[in-house]
Amino acid sequence: MYPEPTVGAVILNNQNEILLVKSHKWDDNYVIPGGHIELGEKIEDALRREVKEETGLEIYDIKFLGLQQCIFDKDFEKKKHFIFIDFVCKSNDDKVVLNEEHEDYIWIKIDEIDDLPMENFTGKLLKEYRKKEKSEYMEDILYNYY
Repeated sequence: MYPEPTVGAVILNNQNEILLVKSHKWDDNYVIPGGHIELGEKIEDALRREVKEETGLEIYDIKFLGLQQCIFDKDFEKKKHFIFIDFVCKSNDDKVVLNEEHEDYIWIKIDEIDDLPMENFTGKLLKEYRKKEKSEYMEDILYNYY
């Protein structure tokens, strides 16, 4: 079993809200949209493809946000080792069309995330993003911040 590189998108709409999707794969907690990078696929292409497949949204203004490791997390449905490569991006559309991987979604302000049932890695990422967003140093790369 090898680590699996994945991409994730913190998607902002025109109201500066973040899209979170509820996933049965993560014990029915909220996560950011994303998924596996296919063999031979560029990272940004994988991000665009996964977001389109899972939400129906087109994204733009993509910026690297952070990198995390998830090794055999008890909340995931299978025993896996993931490398999460996360980005922040924008979408002009907020009409989400979910695929079969998700059962619900929410657009939410970053300051309102604390009471949501979120997957642990998503929660850490968004809380760190919130700190950086309020900082003058937003261009700093988040790396293994847990």
